[in-house]
Amino acid sequence: MSETMTTPAPADGAGAEPVVAARDPTRRYGEGDTAVDALRGVSLDVRKGELTAVMGPSGSGKSTLMHILAGLDRPTSGEVTIAGTGLSKLNDNDLTKLRRKHIGFVFQFFNLLPMLNAEENVVLPLSIAGEKPDKAWVDELLEQVGLTQRRSHRPSELSGGQQQRVAIGRALVNKPTIIFADEPTGNLDSKTSGEILELLDRSVHELDQTIVMVTHEARAAAFADRVLFLDDGLIVREATNISAHDIVAAMEELGAT
Repeated sequence: MSETMTTPAPADGAGAEPVVAARDPTRRYGEGDTAVDALRGVSLDVRKGELTAVMGPSGSGKSTLMHILAGLDRPTSGEVTIAGTGLSKLNDNDLTKLRRKHIGFVFQFFNLLPMLNAEENVVLPLSIAGEKPDKAWVDELLEQVGLTQRRSHRPSELSGGQQQRVAIGRALVNKPTIIFADEPTGNLDSKTSGEILELLDRSVHELDQTIVMVTHEARAAAFADRVLFLDDGLIVREATNISAHDIVAAMEELGAT
């Protein structure tokens, strides 16, 4: 397997417009001597049909970057666009509508509603939007994520891996422009983590989805088409076709434990 490591740069404009683009967003918390610069100017393009992993030591800014890219937080300066729309131009209501239409989320702790069964949790984004689920698509999706036999089970009746499958189905149900996954295997055992990573990989390469995944696990990042390494609020390295072993070495160079 070949490997390349380069200093990251925005796409040169060739080909399709990126689904998400960041142009030098910064994020400062606080003021004066106590101010903390969580992001110090990060430019990147996320291309359609790509699984991008974001890694870095604790405090490197990776979670802040994901929140900025997903419109969950606003940058202090700079701009982020999703599907060609600049987020800085949107008020809170319009931003909520954009997230509902274009973004799916997968979190470490599943965030399922305990009173709903698996299928009801999967279609929840459509229910909130007042849209009627397409039965054929829901059936196909439940099969894709391995929940056909568990569709009527509530979260308390599901294993951790099955709950995360529900969360992934929920993220996929409205066919979003992009999915943001925050430590999606962080609460799972090794075997189940592998199954979830394979599911995310299939979502990209078989369902034509686009995923940005924040992770601290080298094995998870090795599934990605591209890995971005953050340190001190900046992207310091970009790698493609990189093994878990080389990811560990790169993290050690950054002083990550």
